[in-house]
Amino acid sequence: MPHHGSHVHGDPVFPRATSTVVPDPSRFFTAPLLSAPLPTNSFFQNFVLKDGDMPEYIHPYLVRSPGGGALDVCYPSRTHSPSSVTQIFVADLTVSDAAAGTAQRHVVSAFDDLSVTLDVSASLRAHLVRGCPYVTVTTAATTDICVASVHAFVEVGSSGSKNKKWRLRMDSGQTFLLYASVPIHLTQATPTQLSATAFAGAIRVAYLPDESMEPVLDRYSRCFPTAGHAALDPNRPFCVDYSWRKEGHGELLMLAHPLHLRLLDQNRGVRVLDGFRYRSIDGDLVGAVGNSWALRADPVPPTWHSTRGVRAEGVSEVVAALRADVGALAPAAVTTTSSYFYGKAVARAARLAVIAEEVGCADVVPAVREFLTATVTPWLDGSFQGNGFLYDPTWGGLVTLQGLTDSGADFGFGIYNDHHYHLGYFLYAIAVLARMDQGWGHQYAPQAYAMVADFMTVSCSKSGSSFFTRLRMFDLWTLHSWAGGLAAIPDGRNQESTSEAVNAYYSAALLGLSYGDARLASLGATLAALEMLAAQTWWHVREGEGMYEEDFSGSNRVVGVLWANKRESRLWFAPAEWKECRLGIQLLPLLPISEALFPDVAFVRDLVAWTLPALERDGVGDWWKGFVYALEGIYDTEAALAKIRALTAHDNGNSLTNLLWWLHSRGPAPASSGTGMPCSGSGLVAAAGTACTATGSDDDGDELE
Repeated sequence: MPHHGSHVHGDPVFPRATSTVVPDPSRFFTAPLLSAPLPTNSFFQNFVLKDGDMPEYIHPYLVRSPGGGALDVCYPSRTHSPSSVTQIFVADLTVSDAAAGTAQRHVVSAFDDLSVTLDVSASLRAHLVRGCPYVTVTTAATTDICVASVHAFVEVGSSGSKNKKWRLRMDSGQTFLLYASVPIHLTQATPTQLSATAFAGAIRVAYLPDESMEPVLDRYSRCFPTAGHAALDPNRPFCVDYSWRKEGHGELLMLAHPLHLRLLDQNRGVRVLDGFRYRSIDGDLVGAVGNSWALRADPVPPTWHSTRGVRAEGVSEVVAALRADVGALAPAAVTTTSSYFYGKAVARAARLAVIAEEVGCADVVPAVREFLTATVTPWLDGSFQGNGFLYDPTWGGLVTLQGLTDSGADFGFGIYNDHHYHLGYFLYAIAVLARMDQGWGHQYAPQAYAMVADFMTVSCSKSGSSFFTRLRMFDLWTLHSWAGGLAAIPDGRNQESTSEAVNAYYSAALLGLSYGDARLASLGATLAALEMLAAQTWWHVREGEGMYEEDFSGSNRVVGVLWANKRESRLWFAPAEWKECRLGIQLLPLLPISEALFPDVAFVRDLVAWTLPALERDGVGDWWKGFVYALEGIYDTEAALAKIRALTAHDNGNSLTNLLWWLHSRGPAPASSGTGMPCSGSGLVAAAGTACTATGSDDDGDELE
C-alpha cells in the first residue's frame, strides 16, 4: 500500500461546517496568524479566550495580561492538602506601559512550541519563553514604564552607577531583580508603584529565590530568548531537540524540569547548574546553560502483540473467551452516537482480531473484519446517522456534528476537548481493519490520515497550506498531552487519562505499520514513549519521592486530574475516594504497550494495595475492578485470574478476552527479547516495510489472515 502522508497537508477530507459554539479567535491573534490553523490546547490558551485575563503557567512564573497595557508576574506559592496541590496567583510584580488606556487589550503576535509573544500595548511586547528564569519585555519606541506590585516596596536600589540593574524588595519578603539593556531610572511614587520615563530597550525581571543565585542571574541577564522550537525528526525516533532564538550577548540560561533532566544529553554542550533552582508544581526547575538541548528517551517500539507471548497453558482459556466475545459482536448492538463511546466499542472489537492472531484462532477474524467494516465505515464516509466528523475552519480542526451546536456534546469534542482520546480509539480500529483488508484501507486512507493530522500534524506552515494546527494535544515542553480545549479556566489546561493519550499515539504508530508509513510509526512511537514517561513522572505518585508535598503524596498513588497549575485527587466523573476509577482511567484501554506504562513492579504493588480497599464499597462496578485486577496480575497472576473469572461485567472498551490475554501473557520476558531500538529510523522502517504485504507469520508488520 502506498505512503499516504501527503493527506496530512491536503484537503481536510471531512466536510466543512460552521460551529456555533467555538469562540472567535480574531480578538486576540494578529491578522497574519489568523490565516493558518490555531492551537486549541496550548500552554497560553487562557490568553486568547473570553477576556484573555486569566493567568497561565509559564514556568517558573504565573503570568497574566489583565489589560490596560500591563503584564502581571507571579512567583507562585502553593497550598496543599491530601486532596490537592495548587499554585496561588498574586500579582507580585506588574510591568506596564504607562500611556496605555484601560481599554487596551493584548494580542498574540507570535507563538511556537516553547514561547508566546504578547503585545500588551502598541509599545510594549512581552517575550514569554517557557522555562526562562527571567520575564522579558521590550519597547517598540520610547515609552513611560510603570512597575507596580500588590506588595509594598521596602527597598528599591540600583546596583552600580549605570542604573541597569535594580533590586526590588517587598514587604512580603520577596525580592525581584530588574535588569535593563540601557540605563533606567526608577522613582517610587507610592509604596506600591515605581515609574520610569522615556525608556527604550529591554527589561528583564527575575525572582530571587536565594541570595546565592544572584551572581548567576547577573551573569546571564544580557542574553534573552524570543522564540523556541522543538524538533521531532521521524528518522531519529525517541528524540526531541530544543533550540531558541535569542538576542543580546553571552550564553543562554534556561530551566529544566525533572523529565528534561532525566532525558537531557549533557554531552551536547549543556551545563546543568544544580544549585540554581526554582520551585515548581512540576518539581524543581534547575538551571541549564546552552543555546540548544538534546533530549533522548529510551525506545519503546510499537508492537501489535504482547512482548512475551501468551503462555501455552492459557491459550485454551483465551480462545474460549474469544469465541464467545466474537460471537456476540453485532453492529446493531452499538447504539451509542457518542464519538467517544463508539470509538471504544470499535477498538474493543479490533482487539479481538489481534488477540485471535496471537493465539492462532484465525477462523474468528472474518467476523471481526465484517463487524469493523460495518461499524467504522459510516463514520468515514459520512453516512452515520446522528453524528459524524466535520471540519471547523474557524480554528482549523475536526469537530462532531453534535458538537457543532452543543459545547458539552461528545465530552466537548466540538470545543477541542479530548480529541486524542476519541480519535485514538477509532485509529486503533482503522489500523487493524486496514491491516486485514488492504482494499478497504486504501479506500479510506484519506480519512484515516485526516484523523491523524487533526492532533498529530508536525510541520504546519503559517501560509495556510495545512488544515490542522501543529500537535494539537501534545505539549513539547511538558512532554505530555493536554485534554482540555477552548475553555478558559484559571488553572490552565488539564488531562485526566494518560493511558488514553498513550493509546492515541500508539494507535497512530500501528496505523503507520499498517500503511507501511515509517514516518508515522516513528512519530507515534516517540510521542507514546514521552507520554508514558510524563505519566510516570507526574501522574504516578510515589510516597517519599518529593514531587509533591507529603500530605498529598501520602494520600494518593495517582493524580486524578492534572492541571497546568494544580493537582487534584478527584476525577471529572468521580470523587477522590473512588480509587478504582482513578487507577482504571490511568490504565484503560489495556494494550501491549500498557506494560511499558507501568514498568515499576514495586509501584504497581503499592498502587493496587492502595486501591483494593475501595472495592469494598457498595456499588463498585465489575468493569472498574477488572483494571485493578489486571495490574495485580503483573505480580500475582494466579490471584488476579481467579478474580477476573468471577467478574460479570467489563468496561465497554474491554472484554474478558482482553483481560485473559493480558494475564496469560504476564511473566518473565524470554531470554531473546531485545532491549529496544536505537535512536535511529532503521528499526521502525524495517518493522513497517512489509506491513501490507506479508502473511502467515507473527511479526508485528504482518497481515491478519
